Amino acid sequence: MPKLPVVSGDQLIKLLLKLGYEIVRQRGSHVRLRKTTEVGEHNITVPRHNEIAKGTLNDILSKVAIWNDIPKEKLIELLKEM
Repeated sequence: MPKLPVVSGDQLIKLLLKLGYEIVRQRGSHVRLRKTTEVGEHNITVPRHNEIAKGTLNDILSKVAIWNDIPKEKLIELLKEM
């Protein structure tokens, strides 16, 4: 698996918006996004920090990959292009 890039919360939110997620609400520095998929409704919270912790980024990408049926490696590549 490729190495996780260093990304900000805004960069990750931008990627999720391109994947069809919509911003539902924001509370403090955390943004809640939602997308209706074939499997159901997926809600994900992204911290809007300057740098997202590696473990948090890994967890978010894993869940997005499962819910959207996209390989995690593809999501990492898309993040690196941003």
